[in-house]
Amino acid sequence: MTDAIGTLLDVLDLEKLEENLYRGRSPDVGWQRVFGGLVIGQSLVAAARTVEDRAVHSLHGYFMLPGDPTIPIVYQVDRIRDGKSFTTRRVVAVQHGKAIFSMSCSFQVEEEGLAHQVPMPEVPAPEDLPSEAKLREAFLDAAPEPVRRYWEQDRPIEIRPVDLRHYMSRDSLDPRQTVWIRATGPLPDDPAIHRCVLAYASDMTLLDTSLFYHGRSVFDRDLQVASLDHALWFHRPFRADAWLLYVEDSPSASGARGFNRGSLFSRDGRLIASVAQEGLIRPRPPSDAKGVVPRF
Repeated sequence: MTDAIGTLLDVLDLEKLEENLYRGRSPDVGWQRVFGGLVIGQSLVAAARTVEDRAVHSLHGYFMLPGDPTIPIVYQVDRIRDGKSFTTRRVVAVQHGKAIFSMSCSFQVEEEGLAHQVPMPEVPAPEDLPSEAKLREAFLDAAPEPVRRYWEQDRPIEIRPVDLRHYMSRDSLDPRQTVWIRATGPLPDDPAIHRCVLAYASDMTLLDTSLFYHGRSVFDRDLQVASLDHALWFHRPFRADAWLLYVEDSPSASGARGFNRGSLFSRDGRLIASVAQEGLIRPRPPSDAKGVVPRF
């Protein structure tokens, strides 16, 4: 197990304060805001600890304030409903007495039923693409300082992009991308952990897609970029420490917001999860273009 994976599992292991009340922390990686995927993952852990014998199948969350990485986050779980087949929970993440994130999620007993899916696109295998170590070796010396700091971090999720053009170009590109992702070390066999790790990883790279058409990047200091909401549906069993193909596109950007969609496939072509997210992509006034370190 890598140090980064060990740290991620540690921060996902929330402290129980009281019934329906949990406390989590953010790892000290020098960022100015808590990574949104971490808040999603911890919220799902809090909700799941109040549910027995059924697995989460969907979650819908809203980001309201940037998280402060220097203090703990308190998660309040509201047990909305316990039905025969479905269980509903609402989670509110609180810092400094204010809600920074809220999420509703639904759990279901295991059932059989009708099944179909869209096919996985044909792309190069992850072994045929450059590793993160090779990408750092090839591009980091010439990369802007925020980009360099992001790629130099020891991270729990490895990303292998199928197309590298948007890392090197300011050209207008198709608003879509495909990346292979996986945890950088083995995870416990508990399926709930794999779902929480995927919830964490699903916030990576997705918002970038809405900027490709404009030749922009989440690292641009004259843009204010942040996740506004996040929805995730789990379709089929999977392992987050095996390669998953993340197919992403951005059908629309308007009103300083970019809308993005994602489909996650296992290597054998099964559609295991779907994602949707809207993000803030607001140009900063010239006098305010100092920028901040991105959350991910």
